[in-house]
Amino acid sequence: MKRNIPLYKKRIAGYVIPVLFAVSAGCGKGFLDVPPQGQQPSVQFWQTEGDATKAVNAMYAYLRDWKQTAFAAIAIESIPSDEAEKGSDPNDAAFFLKYDNFSVTATEGQIADFWSSQYQSVNFCNQILQHVPDIKMNEDLKNRYFAEAKFIRAYAYFRLVRAFGDVPLRLSLPKDETEYNIPRNPKAEIWAAIEKDLTEAAAVLPAAYDAANVGRATKGAALALHAKVAMYQKKWTDVLTYTNQVMGLGYSLFPNYEALFRVPNENSVESIFEVQAQMVPGNKDASNSQYSQIQGVKAQAGGGWGFNTPTQDLVAAYEPGDPRKDATIIFRGETTPQGDKIDPAGINPRFNQKSYVPFSVWVSGFNEGADQNFRVIRFAEVLLMNAEAANELGNTTVALSSLNKVRARARNGQTGILPDVTVTDKTQLRNAIWHERHVELAMENDRFFDLIRQGRAAQVLGPKGFVAGRNEVWPVPQTEIDLSAGKLKQNPGY
Repeated sequence: MKRNIPLYKKRIAGYVIPVLFAVSAGCGKGFLDVPPQGQQPSVQFWQTEGDATKAVNAMYAYLRDWKQTAFAAIAIESIPSDEAEKGSDPNDAAFFLKYDNFSVTATEGQIADFWSSQYQSVNFCNQILQHVPDIKMNEDLKNRYFAEAKFIRAYAYFRLVRAFGDVPLRLSLPKDETEYNIPRNPKAEIWAAIEKDLTEAAAVLPAAYDAANVGRATKGAALALHAKVAMYQKKWTDVLTYTNQVMGLGYSLFPNYEALFRVPNENSVESIFEVQAQMVPGNKDASNSQYSQIQGVKAQAGGGWGFNTPTQDLVAAYEPGDPRKDATIIFRGETTPQGDKIDPAGINPRFNQKSYVPFSVWVSGFNEGADQNFRVIRFAEVLLMNAEAANELGNTTVALSSLNKVRARARNGQTGILPDVTVTDKTQLRNAIWHERHVELAMENDRFFDLIRQGRAAQVLGPKGFVAGRNEVWPVPQTEIDLSAGKLKQNPGY
């Protein structure tokens, strides 16, 4: 039953629960699925507190699955933006070009993978929420597990609704075959369900954990994600309320922006929620995160496959001297702060430095960069959401204060660069905050959706093929429409 998949870096072992759960070891491009071992029949499960713990750990472990953080994620959430492009060899994984130029159809595989992975995550959560109530166990721990499952379910639906718009809302396990296929719910209902889960989660989750449990969802994570959900709906009073609450929980900006993304500084004072990963010596199956591998420097030992590379447009977005440019982008021919020399004749001019793990860490036969966590929400984003909400509500003083805290950390004591923003005109300040989100959160899978919610996608992405009224959402996978016996309807234009 136990497959030694680490949930929390060097802390908790996660588990696969066969029959009830199916956690992939991470397959794709030369990797094979690992068959379940030591299966525990479902009739014997959901009996003890230990069973509940295994289920919750499996829920977290799935967050770093291939479909969650690798090709499907960058196809849907990164490459369509103006800051990223396919990368790698021109003919390698050419399907990414369909996402870059908005020619993708409902039959493309990454669409199906992204959809199915988010619903698999929802399934993990729903099983916990349905079965754990009947287990006799510590009530405080039980309630915390419920809250963790609600947070993860909210995170999955957040990714679904911003990618597809209306989606099926499944908040419980199907009772019988009549509930297998359900229609799409209006996105307003999805947002409402997400907010309900996050409100209930924040009321129960602790502000922090002991060392053995670092990496689990916290009160700050629920509040920060709630703020982000409210931001997408332009509920500015709520955004300000939730970000203010997070700002009172003890988070702060990590002093060194480049070092923030290195493995030794994971789960730092700036981290609000990260997907945990680890390279486990002697256990290749457990070292299954490929988030860093697919984006690593191509054709260098310890690098990676070279996909999802920063664009020249991103390079040009940084103000003169902004240290975040070199901290976000590995340039061909440079030497990284950790001493890795990048081939000056490499096939790609740039790589994502936020996913970078020094080449010396790599162990032959393992995924490159398997130690690298994926940062989901950082305190810097909370400050920028706070600034945006304050500006929209007419509180310029608060907006400038939060915005300039992010800029001050970026310049890290240097003079003559990144001066404080002082504009008070609402439109000018809004543009300054949007610019700061662009460069501060670059290559963190938000830019594409930011452009859509800001109403600028057609303007910025039109030259790439974006069409207003169509490309704000992706097509529903044709496989899902076929399986639904007509219950699911396709998005307009596809």
